[in-house]
Amino acid sequence: MATLSIPTSGTGKPRVLRSRAVGKLLLLALLTAVLLPLLGRWGNGSWPHALTVRLDAPLATASDWVMDNRDSHPLFLYFFGYVSNAVIWAVRAVYLTLLAAGWAGVTAFAALLAWRVAGVRLAAGTAVAFLACGALDMWVPTMQTLALMVVAVLASVVVGALLGLAAGLSDRLDRALRPVLDTMQVLPAFAYLLPVVLVFGIGVPAAVLATVVYAAPPMARLTALGLRGADPEVLEVVESLGATRRQRLLTARVPLARKELLLGLNQTIMMALSMAVIAAVIGAGGLGDRVYQALASVDVGAALAAGIPIVLLAVVLDRVTAAAGDGTAHPRTIGWPYALAVTAAVALATRLLGAPDWPGGWTVGIAEPVNRAVDWMTAHLYSGVPVVGGTADWAGHFTTWVLDPVRDGLQWLPWWSVLLLVAALAWLIGTWRTALTAVLAMAAIGVLGVWEPSLDTLSQVLAAVAVTLVLGFATGIAAARSDRVERALRPVLDVFQTMPQFVYLIPVVALFGVGRAPAVAAAVVYALPAVVRITAQGLRQVDQAALESARSLGATGRQQLWQVQLPLARRALLLAVNQGVVLVLAVVIIGGLVGGGALGYDVAFGLAQGDLATGLVAGGAIVCLGLMLDRVTQPTERRAKKGA
Repeated sequence: MATLSIPTSGTGKPRVLRSRAVGKLLLLALLTAVLLPLLGRWGNGSWPHALTVRLDAPLATASDWVMDNRDSHPLFLYFFGYVSNAVIWAVRAVYLTLLAAGWAGVTAFAALLAWRVAGVRLAAGTAVAFLACGALDMWVPTMQTLALMVVAVLASVVVGALLGLAAGLSDRLDRALRPVLDTMQVLPAFAYLLPVVLVFGIGVPAAVLATVVYAAPPMARLTALGLRGADPEVLEVVESLGATRRQRLLTARVPLARKELLLGLNQTIMMALSMAVIAAVIGAGGLGDRVYQALASVDVGAALAAGIPIVLLAVVLDRVTAAAGDGTAHPRTIGWPYALAVTAAVALATRLLGAPDWPGGWTVGIAEPVNRAVDWMTAHLYSGVPVVGGTADWAGHFTTWVLDPVRDGLQWLPWWSVLLLVAALAWLIGTWRTALTAVLAMAAIGVLGVWEPSLDTLSQVLAAVAVTLVLGFATGIAAARSDRVERALRPVLDVFQTMPQFVYLIPVVALFGVGRAPAVAAAVVYALPAVVRITAQGLRQVDQAALESARSLGATGRQQLWQVQLPLARRALLLAVNQGVVLVLAVVIIGGLVGGGALGYDVAFGLAQGDLATGLVAGGAIVCLGLMLDRVTQPTERRAKKGA
């Protein structure tokens, strides 16, 4: 008679019982069994009301105190006041310099800078980009935005590089800074605009500081990633030569992390420019204000006319900064003294000719044809398309088959089972500290009294992240394996990442209607470029020796991808997942404006009504969601090393 044999280890125990994952789950199940009678006292439905804490009164008190003391308290007079004045002075100095140079001087300097960095081809493209800004009748707003972005990007790079340096050199600081960076990047701009405005008032300082909070984390994350990913063998060689810690940093770690640093600069520029429209809500002016005003009157054409210069600025800054450090510079093309002399001569000539401003007769209107195109899309694609159905049908099916089941399933679960599920996922991928952090973040949402809308938002985020990762990983793999695909995708990704969300929001609503589906679509469009870029960058940086070894053993291209490139690029892929989650959460507020509801609507309502409690509580819940998702998707350093 045959007997069933159970695989055992040398100790005689079944192998399945020796698995760390199974052990963790068994311990968690035992702990749940012990605590379940206590947890059941508060019910098995939604978060119990007895465990909530109302923050309306203390937040209202804090808001009143700031308003009463903003003009008299030493903290505002001698600290925030100096910060505000420094920002105003810096932005004004850059703006006046740009106006003094005139349109011809600015265009000449930008083209000469591009020529100096990367040759004639980029110089011609840069000149065309700046001339296009003038041709769209957006020269002065472009200079206002450029001045604001120069100061904001410089501040973001400095702050991000310092934070990334600290996180890259110290495991303890890396663990401490991760929730700080999560909060900076996940907290929606609309949520922290209100306290920033309370402290600094409406105007440029609040806009710059809000941009720094949003744009600095990518620089910090990628700086830390580059420093931690430095080749250990190279570091050992440098250390064996007697180099000090500072010398190892400057001569080995930083040069080896050059590509990550450049990618961080690129992401900082893109995210800073993407804040242009949101900053306009609090008086930043420039192109963002033109976009905001146009969309207030549902004028997609005028909004696009102001949005195109934002994209052009991003593309130019992206190409110039990338070429400055990737080894393609042309130092003999033109010298800095000659470039400055030519710029000064051109600026002086245009001023003497009395034409420092862009000529009014050299403009082209695109608003009317764009609005006609939007009307045509709405009339022909929204519904009634043969066979495939209209975009409204797609949105309805996605809502019915994906969003509704996920939301209803999450809200049907007992509150303690959601915490248990979060704990299990976080503990399986990390340590007990990871699980504790994730559970406390999720429990904080319930304590804040926004459990139901948070689960609604979580369902939208999960759906958007899933779509973003599927599309992003597939596109990033294609870009990494083909230089032609990478070159073709680069301008498309620039447009997607830099076009203000408000600009493409109206076409999205026109095609998909109002509801949660267009909110998910907007989040996917915004988060996709970062996932594609980081995925492609990680795959391209895989050790070529490993690929050569795989090819010499007869591995096919598919085998090289699945067995060599993807495992070796694991760190970059995890960062892509993290950035996908963060950026999707960043657009939750925008989704709330087009029918996404839940936390996004609460934050937007709080800003519109000046309700600090509603806005900050919903914003805090979004941060907790981001922290929880980060912990259940990002292995700890120790766990990552074991799985490598």
